Amino acid sequence: MANQLPQISVLGAGIFVKTQYIPRLAEISHLFVLKSIWSRSEESAREAVEVAKEHFPGVECKWGDKGLDEIIQDESILGVAVVLAAQYQVDMSLKLLKAGKHVLQEKPAASSISEIETSLSSYKSICANSPGYPIWAVAENYRFEPALVESKKLLADIGKMMSVQLIIEASMNSANPYFSSSWRRNYTGGFILDMGVHFIAGLRMLVGCEVTSVSAMTSHVDTTLPPPDNISSVFHLENGCSGVFAMVVSSKTPKILWRIVGINGTVEIGRGNQGGQHGYMPWQISFYGAGGHCKSNFYPFSGVTAELKAFLHDISQANLKKGSSYEVEPRLSFIEGARDVAVLDAMLESGNKNGALVQVKKF
Repeated sequence: MANQLPQISVLGAGIFVKTQYIPRLAEISHLFVLKSIWSRSEESAREAVEVAKEHFPGVECKWGDKGLDEIIQDESILGVAVVLAAQYQVDMSLKLLKAGKHVLQEKPAASSISEIETSLSSYKSICANSPGYPIWAVAENYRFEPALVESKKLLADIGKMMSVQLIIEASMNSANPYFSSSWRRNYTGGFILDMGVHFIAGLRMLVGCEVTSVSAMTSHVDTTLPPPDNISSVFHLENGCSGVFAMVVSSKTPKILWRIVGINGTVEIGRGNQGGQHGYMPWQISFYGAGGHCKSNFYPFSGVTAELKAFLHDISQANLKKGSSYEVEPRLSFIEGARDVAVLDAMLESGNKNGALVQVKKF
């Protein structure tokens, strides 16, 4: 039975892999075989493998150029999760795609518009020369979060959309394990881009249309963080509605809130502080009808597991088709991840131009 399951590898052995990726993969370990974990250094690779062995006793340890070449040349490995520093992810993903591997890359999809354009051109060339085009997916994009999926259904009941609000008060401080991450501090857009793509993905999925233009102001208040650490933006949607996006990277009052106001009612989705803990808390959806009555439901924070399942289904289907056409989950696609980055890129550009109106690049 195990031989019939798709085999995958994980590139990366950092905090996120050890504390989040491996546990999420363990939840669905009956769906695949974890063949190997790779890191640039032998020490970090072995540390991650030790964590994984509890759930995947047969996992192999790979490191350095030799280990990477072995993964690339191993035809039994169908898919690879690329969980590296964002500066290196795109180049690594393209290298694997060129070798015929399906790739699930961590967000953000890219660091800039120019990197997106170059990457899309390379990917199209790879697909054109491959009989069974390799899948390029972007993980952790919130389009799979049950609360947002259910909220999108509720929007049909609020009538014509009038206003959208998205407020993020994050808790990126010294208590956060990612606070000292060097790559985030040397990355274009810093924590705003790395964290913000989650919320832009959720926004775009909820409203069902694209953000066309933005005007934003940015500031740098907390000097322990790279600039900017605050952004306030007005955005315009294709459907004629406008909204606000406000993000604070480090707040003493952590909270995440979407609020979509329609002519017949309002849908509100939130996550916040529970028992002094902020992190992977449940989502709460509240629907306010025309009569002022409120109905609320809670949903688990479980989108990453759903994404992994979708990716495994897609690569299994691709393997069965062997070069024939096959459908993939569009919510995972690199192009969707690129569109998330494009919105934040426009906001950051506007902030650099003191609030000038900036058109969002279309892909």
